[in-house]
Amino acid sequence: MIINTKATNMDMTDSIRNYVEEKVNSLLKYFDNIQQADVDVGLHSQHHQKGKIYYAEINLHVPGKILRVTKDAEDLYKAIDKVKDHLKVELEKVKGKMRGIDKQALRDQKSYQG
Repeated sequence: MIINTKATNMDMTDSIRNYVEEKVNSLLKYFDNIQQADVDVGLHSQHHQKGKIYYAEINLHVPGKILRVTKDAEDLYKAIDKVKDHLKVELEKVKGKMRGIDKQALRDQKSYQG
């Protein structure tokens, strides 16, 4: 899997990059055919009244689809965790739909032979 990371309105440190790569690689246990992950982390802007609001956005390229999730939080690491948790649910949905399509194809073949 290819992981592209980018920081917006902030500096990309090694600890942030390693944390992002660790979280994205952990998604492989839910769906093993992830081809590419484009990750964007950063600050929305410098002038929020309620302090700094961080965001994390991940675009996952799986066969036939691109899954995109964006989450905001007051802590960058929390935003990354939220995105990972939401993507886990989305990957399980995609996997379930793919299995359903495979089962339907097998049923169609059996009814044709029978």
